[in-house]
Amino acid sequence: MKNRNLSLVTIVFFAVIIGMFFGNLLAKRAELRNTASLGALFSGGSHSKIDEMLNVIENKYVDSIDVNKMTEEMMTDMVAKLDPHSVYIPAEDLETVNSELQGSFSGIGVQFNIQNDTIMIVSVISGGPSEKVGLLAGDRIVTVNDSAFTGKKINNEKVMKKLRGKANTKVKLGVKRNGTKELLSFTVTRGEIPVNSVDVSYMIEPGIGFIKVSKFASTTYTEFLNAIAKLKNDGAKKFIIDLRENSGGYMEQAINMVNEFLPANEMIVYSQGKSYPKFEAKSNGSGSCINAPVVVLIDEFSASASEIFSGAIQDNDRGMIVGRRSFGKGLVQEQFPLSDKSAIRLTVARYYTPSGRCIQKPYTIGDYKDYQEDIMNRFLRGEFDNRDSIHVADSLKYKTLKGRTVYGGGGIMPDYFVPRDTTDYTPYLNKVINYGYLYQFAFRYTDTNRAKLNKFADWRKMEQYLGKQNLLGQFVEYAAGKGVKENKHDLALSGKFLTGQLEAYIIRNILGDDGFYPMYYQDDETVLKAVSVIKKQK
Repeated sequence: MKNRNLSLVTIVFFAVIIGMFFGNLLAKRAELRNTASLGALFSGGSHSKIDEMLNVIENKYVDSIDVNKMTEEMMTDMVAKLDPHSVYIPAEDLETVNSELQGSFSGIGVQFNIQNDTIMIVSVISGGPSEKVGLLAGDRIVTVNDSAFTGKKINNEKVMKKLRGKANTKVKLGVKRNGTKELLSFTVTRGEIPVNSVDVSYMIEPGIGFIKVSKFASTTYTEFLNAIAKLKNDGAKKFIIDLRENSGGYMEQAINMVNEFLPANEMIVYSQGKSYPKFEAKSNGSGSCINAPVVVLIDEFSASASEIFSGAIQDNDRGMIVGRRSFGKGLVQEQFPLSDKSAIRLTVARYYTPSGRCIQKPYTIGDYKDYQEDIMNRFLRGEFDNRDSIHVADSLKYKTLKGRTVYGGGGIMPDYFVPRDTTDYTPYLNKVINYGYLYQFAFRYTDTNRAKLNKFADWRKMEQYLGKQNLLGQFVEYAAGKGVKENKHDLALSGKFLTGQLEAYIIRNILGDDGFYPMYYQDDETVLKAVSVIKKQK
C-alpha cells in the first residue's frame, strides 16, 4: 500500500490543508469577540490618539457601534500589517492556541470523529477519565449535560468546547452503544490528557529505527529521548526521523533533539533581529546518537523547527535529507501577554542554519495572498513531481561543513528528491477521498466487527485477516449508496491502493498509531528511499 494522499487530492484538498496550517498559525483571526479596551493595551502617544478616536466614534457617531468589537478588529488589522507569522490572539482563544504546544490539555480523554451528524468515539485514551467511567470505542455521544448534541450544526470546534474544560470539572454524557437499546448515562470528571508529539517509533528493519514527530511541543524532546532509548533497546543503530507535515513549534526542542546527533561545538542554529541579540546554539557533545547514521524526511508542510532540525543535520553533513522542499519559515516569534489576557505573538528575529542560510521564503509586508498561495503555486508549477521545476538563484548558494552546495531563499532542499506518486490516481479515488467515505466506511466496518478485530494484537495478522474480507467490494457498494457510482476502469487502477487505505484505517481504529504507521508506510516511496539511503551509511 502506498501513502499518496497528497498526490490524489484536488486543489480543494490543498486549500483545506493550507487553510488548516494558516488557521492555527493566524490563531483564528476571523473569530474576534473579546472585550478588550485599547486603553489597557497601549501606552504613549498611540494610546491617546487611538482612545481619542474611539471616544469620538462611541459618543458622536450617528448609530450605535460595538466599540469593543471594533477594538478587536483594529488589533488584528494592525498586527496583520506586519509579517505573515505575527498574530494577535484574543483572550478567548489564547488557552486553546497555547494548549496545542503544551503537551497536555484538560478534557475527557477520547478521540472522536463526526459521522451522520453524531459524535463517534474512535478510541478511549488508556487510563484517562472516560476509560475510568466505562466509555468504549464505538460509543455515540448524543447528549451533553442532558441537552441533545447532534445534528448538522455540530462540528469539531463545538465538540471540543463542550468536552474540554478545567480539570476536576464534570460533564454528563448520554451515550448510545451498539447492542444496548437504552440511552446510557456517564458522568466524566475532566482531567489532564497528554498530547503526544512523537506519533510512533518502531523498528522498520533490523538495526533501523523509525521515529515520526508531528510537532515540536514542550514535551517533544523527552518523548524523543524515550523513543531513542526504546529503539536502541530493540537493536537500532541507525535512525530515520520523519518530519513530514510537521509545521514546527518550540525552537529549543528542535535544538535539543539535533544535539543528540552532533559532536561538540557544532553550530545548530543562530538567530538575530533588530531588538533581539544574536543567539547561537551549539552542540555540547553529550548526545546519545553522535555516531549513529541518520536520515530526515521532509515535505512541503515541514516548517520552522522542522527546518531547524533538518537544516542543522544537512549543513553539518551529519545525515541525509529525503523528500521534497520544505515550507520556508525562518522567522522567530515571541509571545507577549497583554493586560486583558490576550496576547501578541510577534516576530522578533530570523533564524539561520549553520551555513548561514535564511530559510524564510519571500513575502511582502501586509500582503498575505501570494504567501498563502505559495504551496499551491509550487504544486501547479510541478515542484511536487520534478525537482527540475524548482529554480533557485545562484546568489543563494551556501556550503555545508564538508563543502557540499546547499541553497537558501525558501525552505530546505532535500539531498534526495522523492516526487509524489500519481500511479493510482483516478477520479473515482479522488472523489471518495475528498468526501471522506474511506474514513466513514472504515469506522463503520470497525464498529460492526469490533469483537472479531479486538482479537488481533499485531497489525500484520490483522492485515492478513482483512485481506480475505473483500473490503473493496463492500466499500464500492457503500460508496454507491452515497452516490458515487462504481467505475470499473478506475477501480482497476486504484483498487489495490483503496484496499490498503481501508485496511490501514481499520487497523488504526483498533491498534492506534502503533499499528497504523508500520502498515501505512510499508510501501511509502519516501520511506523506502530513506531506508535505501541509510543502509549505505556506516
